[in-house]
Amino acid sequence: MLRLLAVAAFVASVSVSCSEVSFIEINPPADLQSKIDSIQALKDAQNTGDKTTIDIAVAEVGAKDYTSGWWVDFSQYFTVPQGKCLTVKFINHNGTLDGTGTGNNWSNWNMCVASGERDSDGYTEFFVLRSDAYGWGNGDYNGAMISQDYPDTDGDGDIWNDFKRHLDGAVVEMQIDYATAGTVFLTATHTSVDGVVLTETYEQPVTGPSVTAFLIADGSFMEVKEAWLEPSKILEIPDEMATSIVVSGAPAALELGNTDFWGDAVATVTFADGATTVADTADITFVVPDLSTVGTKTIIYSYSKTKQGNYGKPVAGTYSLNVINPVKSMEITAAPSYPKYYVYDAPVAFDPTGLVVTATYADETTGVLDNSMLTFGAVPADGTQEVDVTYVGSSSTVTIKCPVEVIKGTDAVGVSDCSTGWWTDWSADIPVPSGETVSYNVYQYSSCGSNWHCTDVILRKTDLTENAVVRMDNFGWGGGYDGNANLVLESNWNWDTFLAGLNRADIKITVTNNGDNTADIRYDVTYINGETHFQSFKGIVVDSADLNCCLTCEAAYAVIY
Repeated sequence: MLRLLAVAAFVASVSVSCSEVSFIEINPPADLQSKIDSIQALKDAQNTGDKTTIDIAVAEVGAKDYTSGWWVDFSQYFTVPQGKCLTVKFINHNGTLDGTGTGNNWSNWNMCVASGERDSDGYTEFFVLRSDAYGWGNGDYNGAMISQDYPDTDGDGDIWNDFKRHLDGAVVEMQIDYATAGTVFLTATHTSVDGVVLTETYEQPVTGPSVTAFLIADGSFMEVKEAWLEPSKILEIPDEMATSIVVSGAPAALELGNTDFWGDAVATVTFADGATTVADTADITFVVPDLSTVGTKTIIYSYSKTKQGNYGKPVAGTYSLNVINPVKSMEITAAPSYPKYYVYDAPVAFDPTGLVVTATYADETTGVLDNSMLTFGAVPADGTQEVDVTYVGSSSTVTIKCPVEVIKGTDAVGVSDCSTGWWTDWSADIPVPSGETVSYNVYQYSSCGSNWHCTDVILRKTDLTENAVVRMDNFGWGGGYDGNANLVLESNWNWDTFLAGLNRADIKITVTNNGDNTADIRYDVTYINGETHFQSFKGIVVDSADLNCCLTCEAAYAVIY
């Protein structure tokens, strides 16, 4: 009873209190509901389940006056999960239509597909693709997989003048489709201001749960308009039949008792679409003859898998090797074609081109040993004028000496095995007074992996402000280079042989301070086979009162003598 009285008293108290409260009435804006509806509509449009819109954080990529140097200006990072397709829509500018651009084919968009973000742990580039149907990348990169339909619209036999005109102001819709099978398919569709449509495509295997994509300016300017993700459009990756198989690096000979007919050989399979892959030896069938007798033997090999790993029509090939008796002694019967070397403070690789070594076998017969059967010491930097040539057999090891001419340099740039990373080593700065010229004599070793694996010249002020960096492959960048309308580049390269000629090239480099706040650089290059070429850069903008030069390199080694 007491509890009931207490409850009754509480209810009465609350009733009295509530009757004394004044409520405030809030009137919402008349358009509040429409605003709520528009926000919801925007959210619905951004994430429909099939399409997810990506906010554009970097709307402009590159300088509008086309002065952006390589690897300076980038878009935001776009992450593409496996099984998704990224579309980036942007307007490409190169300054061709009004004559303000660089005039280079590559001064348009560039797209990098990688794992992770630049300068982060785990960052690895899968490939970089340029709009002018050129690119580079990791071991899976295959330039033969780039396709384009760029027309010669003016009929002058040159597609690139039309290409540059069509891409200036073109709307580009780029799709990067990371198919579930671990391959990226890139398609760039360009619609020019006058309605011409150009397409470039590329595909490459990649790894990981996602890839990172970003645009790069290079004397170009891009306006990024929109980007979105949606499910992969590649429902089924088309399979391709193998069309050929080629073996390289197989042993030229085996000593009796050694049955390793494969050694470090590599079998490269080409498919119907032009793609290539290195075949696993487990997937290769071999027919091996009797290796227990001396003589020439033929190895037959075949491969019967498609591009997607299914079984298909086989492709086959053969190679020969000699089974020989044990080697008792060796002698050099023809000297190397190019016995002269320049060194500084580290050994350099020996070049056995033209070298002929004749062996005397255990049964007193003689025969020429293929150079693939021999190992060669490095050319020493200690003044020694000979290199070890060694045969390692099943029963004995035989070594002889090969004479070489070794010349000591005064300085060097890079690592002697040509593993030099970009922007890791430089020669000393040398002042170039107004009206004078500085010259370098350089003996260049190169890995010959890419055109830019060579010696570069840097022009800069005493405080290290760069005027320009130039490469011998007709390329450069910097404050006095980019956007320089008076700059003149000249060369007489044969681009079909340029790369092969980089290693062991003898180069004279001259840097001239013209005294009028411009400078010229010239390379005079003699290939090891005697072929000569030149590359020049005229009119680089500098401060003639404060000009220094130095050398650097990438994947090369430059001995200054």
